[in-house]
Amino acid sequence: MREPIERHAPSFSQATSLSGKGRKLSLTRQVLTALGLTTALACMPLAFAQTVEAPSVEPAMETDMAHQTLLLDVAEVGDRLVAVGARGHIIYSDDLGQTWTQASSPVRQVLTAVHFVDETHGWAVGHDSLILHSSDRGESWEMQYRDPALDQPVDEFGLLEKPLMDVWFRDTQTGFAMGGYGLFMRTDDGGETWEDRTDDIDNEFGFHYSAISEIKGGGLFMVAEMGTMFRSFDYGDTWETLPEDEQPYQGSLFGVTGTDKFGEVLTWGLRGNMFRSTDFGDTWEQVELMTANNGPLEATLLGGHKTDDGRLVVTGLGGTVVTSLDGGDSFQIMTRPDRANLATGRPLPDGSFLLLGQRGSVRMDSVVMPDVLQ
Repeated sequence: MREPIERHAPSFSQATSLSGKGRKLSLTRQVLTALGLTTALACMPLAFAQTVEAPSVEPAMETDMAHQTLLLDVAEVGDRLVAVGARGHIIYSDDLGQTWTQASSPVRQVLTAVHFVDETHGWAVGHDSLILHSSDRGESWEMQYRDPALDQPVDEFGLLEKPLMDVWFRDTQTGFAMGGYGLFMRTDDGGETWEDRTDDIDNEFGFHYSAISEIKGGGLFMVAEMGTMFRSFDYGDTWETLPEDEQPYQGSLFGVTGTDKFGEVLTWGLRGNMFRSTDFGDTWEQVELMTANNGPLEATLLGGHKTDDGRLVVTGLGGTVVTSLDGGDSFQIMTRPDRANLATGRPLPDGSFLLLGQRGSVRMDSVVMPDVLQ
């Protein structure tokens, strides 16, 4: 196992003390740093924090280049793809990512994740604790929630931005959004109202939540900084924090998914570390991702998606693409020649893969690649 690079979430008092009077402490750089995206995807210089004016709510600017800018997540909506990313950009494609149309977005902040519960209703989340909703397959969006602290007078300590990093709905009414400093939100009316349920989860140090996924036959599984793991057997009503001595890794985890097998969880993060559990998190084994020429994979893995037919793709820094065609039993590893950093990917119905990241969207054919792990 590669040694983790430990990243601690600063306390509220530490963070707010860095902010000047009347200004907002941006967590954009902090969270993207924790995700390994600061210099890679966001092209921002490394920094602990910066002070910026509290952002106003303005619609995203229209551009023909939205599909070539930073994109961070994509959802499948029937035969449509909907992707989100920087500058509030939301785009959709009806031809498996060959061409894209920009949707109407009410914000310009970074959008980090998107989820559709059916072929009509979807939600996107992002910085400033933004939650957006679409009821027309992603063509238009309305803002349902924004950090209310942004609309209040600031005191001498300023404001601490808490971005949302992922979102999941179990039906059109009940859903969850989570992200920076352990923020955990819940709605039971389709997003008309959102309730802060942060205190419902045992996350004493407020580690940033990275990702959430449904696990076949198990429930929900969530991963965070410092290898912290959380599971829910009742699909979000109650949560259990896995004991530290039962967690397989002490470095940050950035992605998680189920497979086509009951109770199986795959999670991944810093320096190419990937782990598998076949009993919904009770026990773990490391998945040794070995490249043909350079030994163990060292590139940080960020996001990924699976399909019901057992295909899986996980992407990461330096153009790293890890694919599986058999539900995670074996993996193929490749590095794209352009070395562009990749935030996530999704297997497509025609057998190809859609990759998103630093340079927007790109399609990759499903080919037999040389670096194969059994």
